[in-house]
Formats: sequence, C-alpha cells, structure tokens
Amino acid sequence: MAGFQTDVLALEGWDHFYSGKVRDLYVPAGVSFQDTDRVLVVASDRISAYDFVLTSEIPDKGKVLTQLSLWWFEQLGDFANHVISTEAPAEVAGRAMVCKKLEMYPIECIARGYLTGSGLAEYKVSSTVCELPLPAGLVDGSRLEPALFTPSAKAEVGEHDENISFEQTVDRVGTQVAEALREKTVALYEQAEKIARERGIILADTKVEFGADPATGQITLGDEVLTPDSSRFWDAQSYAPGQAQASFDKQFVRDWLTSQASGWDKTSGQQPPALPAEIIEKTRARYIEAYERLTGRTFTA
Repeated sequence: MAGFQTDVLALEGWDHFYSGKVRDLYVPAGVSFQDTDRVLVVASDRISAYDFVLTSEIPDKGKVLTQLSLWWFEQLGDFANHVISTEAPAEVAGRAMVCKKLEMYPIECIARGYLTGSGLAEYKVSSTVCELPLPAGLVDGSRLEPALFTPSAKAEVGEHDENISFEQTVDRVGTQVAEALREKTVALYEQAEKIARERGIILADTKVEFGADPATGQITLGDEVLTPDSSRFWDAQSYAPGQAQASFDKQFVRDWLTSQASGWDKTSGQQPPALPAEIIEKTRARYIEAYERLTGRTFTA
C-alpha cells in the first residue's frame, strides 16, 4: 500500500505501518497489520491542499485536530466511533489515539449544507452539485436544505479523489452500505451543524469516513471528525450569502496558494511553494480559534 514518505518516530511498543497525508499509523510492536485489532493513529503537523502535502507544517496542528476530534466524538455519542483510548507514548501525547482497526470503506462521505467551493463552480455551469440538481438563483454561501450527500472515491496519496454518484457508491460498497453511509453522514452533519451554530460557527460542509468493525460488522466512524482539515467552518456573525465567508479552516491556505503572491499554478502539477511565516501563524491561529470556540476550552500546546 503506497503512502506518504516522511520521517517517522520510533515509538516504544509500536511499529510504524503507514503514513497518509497528515496521519501516521502504527501497529503494536512485533504484530502485523493483518493480525492486529488496534492501531495507533498519530496526527502530524503536516497540511495538505489541492492533493499535495505542503513542505511547510502548521505548529500544534496535530494536537488541535486530535483534541477537537475527541471532543466531537463525545458530542456524537449516537455514532459508534473507533477510539479505544488516548494512552500513547510521551513523544506523541495529545496528538495520538489508540483506535480499533476498521475495514474502511473506500468512500469519502461528504455532506454539504451550503453551496461553496467546487460545488459552487459546478453549480454555475450546470445548476447541479455532484450531478444533483439544485434550484436556480443560488449564490456563494446559499444554504442547502436538506444537506446533500456527495461522496467521492478515495485515492492513494498523490492522486486526486474523484467525485462519484450515489449509483457509483452502490457499485463500490453495495446498496445496503451505501444507503447507510448516506443516512449516517447527513444525520451526523445535521447534528453537528446545530451544535456548531450554538457556538457562533456555521458548519458549511464536512467529510467523514466510516469502516466496518471486524468484530461486530457495525458501521463505525473512523479517522478524524469535524476538524478544520475535514470541514468548512464559517463565522456566523459575519456570514452573508453572495460572498466568500470568513473561515476557520485551511481555506486560508488554499486562498494564499492560488493568489498572485504564491506564484503557483494549481494546474501545473508542480509542488506548491513553502508557506510564508505569516500564513503559517495565521493558519495556526484559525485552527486554535475553531477549537476554542467550538469546545469552550482553552487550547494548551
């Protein structure tokens, strides 16, 4: 299985198995991935954009994503999740979780509650989002009711995820699982959207991943959940349809990469440039603000 090539930590009691764009997976020392029922999921400070892992890192990002995911797992108790414990080696304390090894479905489960980003670009051309028809007259930031389920097919590191139809999802995982993934994704989004709104944050869209628990067959929430890496968070106070929204996610990084200041062409296939110190610090501040506003807690590195 191909993965991201990066320096890995030597962690007592654990062997490195695989690195994704922003997470590193470890298995118990001396045990193969096939034979284990648990993995150590370590969130790095790496950041990805436009399917590239940037050469710049965002300090404390791994801790923010892990702590926020853990908080959301607590809020979403109706959804089974993969977390077993947070007991991890000292080197990765605060940014690691011991989790059940799930049989992950090859689907990125995306719920869109607002029209923006790639969905808006498609809508302007065809009045659809991921081939789902929408009414005329919508603008950047328009609310979508009910929220849309717009899955994509997971790609290997360095490849592009592919938007797929519900019928194509059925082809990949079967009708029963596809319908369950759609129902769970939209229900999770709707519950989280209400929680976030109470805290002055609009959850515009989010990506979640599910897998089957090998012991029970239960569809289980895995990976991260409702973080600035996997979701768009907007400031409810300044929200106004018809314009770009103030956000607390990595859209800030995407905006800089596609600006004249970066000098990078996202269609070139070339690695994006390193982020300036100012962009790194402002991105870190946005991630921390999202964590603190959502949880009501003060982030400590």
